[in-house]
Amino acid sequence: MAVSESVPVQDGTRFEVIVIGGGPAGLSTALNLARARRRVLVVDANRPRHAATLIARGFLTRDGIAPLELRRMGREEVAAYENAEVVFAQASAVAVEADGFRVRARGVRGGADVDALAQAVVVATGVTETMPAIPSLRAYYGTHLHSCMECDGYEKADEPLALIGETADLAERALLLSQWTDDLVVFTNGVAPVSDDEERALGALGIRVERRPIDDFVGDKGLMTGIRLIDGEVVERVGGFLRPVWTPALSFLDALDLDRDSEGYLVTDSRGRTSVPGVYAAGETTAPGPQQLIVAAGSGAVVAAAVNRDLIGVALEGSVVL
Repeated sequence: MAVSESVPVQDGTRFEVIVIGGGPAGLSTALNLARARRRVLVVDANRPRHAATLIARGFLTRDGIAPLELRRMGREEVAAYENAEVVFAQASAVAVEADGFRVRARGVRGGADVDALAQAVVVATGVTETMPAIPSLRAYYGTHLHSCMECDGYEKADEPLALIGETADLAERALLLSQWTDDLVVFTNGVAPVSDDEERALGALGIRVERRPIDDFVGDKGLMTGIRLIDGEVVERVGGFLRPVWTPALSFLDALDLDRDSEGYLVTDSRGRTSVPGVYAAGETTAPGPQQLIVAAGSGAVVAAAVNRDLIGVALEGSVVL
């Protein structure tokens, strides 16, 4: 089957598995389930949080690929299987039916609405991210500013960098970032609770903590050159890393009353099973949240194996469930 933007999934169409989310986690899940000869539907809202990122790093054999290109290739690989289908739609509700689940979704990009049934549902919708409220942030995000140090730290090595955030883990992230640069300024934007002890520890490594609020980024001819503080002082920086606030995108699951942790991520076992039998989660919808693309894809493969075994009735320890 092909990737479908306009052909509707008929009301009541039944699949063995519906995967909600078409990023690396969801597509990896679907690919492996399709190869297990499961009839699979992928419902993808096509609104990835990394849409502004031009290059993805650390994905074996795909180092340097554009994330959107990776998703496109993944959709085509999944849809090449005759027992798999990918549609563009925004999930709106998942409800328990007598023998499985009903998934409803609103069509996007001209796509048709979805109203389909499945024995199992895999949630791989990832997270939304809220950035510090700095006016010109989006002008530099994805080029000079990034959120994943493991993904983009290598390309920023030895440059004068900023770390900007408003969360309690900012000092820990500064220690990680110091692996790539010895010229680092941590900006709390007047919010992040960096303790005096943490500031002293960072200072011992040559890392300055700047507690004044940020007015805006400054640049020249599209290149970031510094960060202007609220009092007008400009700290010269050529790039850096942001610490967004991440929120799992799971409102469509409210009717299922799934167990979540204190930050809203779905609680699962090691194979992606949630607290509701038949519902699984892969990738960033589970703790610890945002991960490298290759980690998310691996998570999808693990979950696919669990779904397939559960549908057959084979427990992980090898006994048969009848």
